[in-house]
Amino acid sequence: MKKLALASLALTCAASVFAQGTVVFNNRVTGSIVTFVYAGGTSQRAGNGTGDTPSGNTDWTGYTRVSGASFLSQLLAAPGAGAPESSLVPSSGTTTFRTGTAAGNVAGITATLSNIPKDAAAATLEMVAWDNSSGLYSTWAQASSAIANGLIMGGKSGAFTVNAIGGDFNTPPNLLALRSFNIYSVPEPTTFALSGLGAAALLIFRRRK
Repeated sequence: MKKLALASLALTCAASVFAQGTVVFNNRVTGSIVTFVYAGGTSQRAGNGTGDTPSGNTDWTGYTRVSGASFLSQLLAAPGAGAPESSLVPSSGTTTFRTGTAAGNVAGITATLSNIPKDAAAATLEMVAWDNSSGLYSTWAQASSAIANGLIMGGKSGAFTVNAIGGDFNTPPNLLALRSFNIYSVPEPTTFALSGLGAAALLIFRRRK
């Protein structure tokens, strides 16, 4: 009986070591947070607009809100506050984007953070999003490489801290420090080359004048 009790305690301790914290993965929670993921541009930008919660002064004119199931989003996470971006790893589960008036907002889920214990005091998170209309990039590892090579649109929010991670005692927290951001296309190398040639030609023309 004593051995059984000790074995049960050992299993309980082992389970607690591998327990995983949770957060509410939703960028539209009325009265708490309202941010958007936009599409457009050729570089990363982030910041809330005047209609976001909390309100900001970033101008998203000319950008469109990401919409539909062909776009995927995921959270990356690392233990503790202010962890370096290089230490972030994907959480379990991806989600898609809503449509219509809710475009730019993800279909909310509870995300499980594989490397964060239940009820952790804090974790560093980052939201990423990308175009998977081809069906070839179902993971962030695949997508991030494709984005860097100019094959698809994608982007990330920048790292932020979330406190009181969900578990046995804490309810899953909202992503209060998340800000709006864009997914974008990296210009192909030929585009950079043509731009360079154009700039050089313009400089020569001005000198001749």
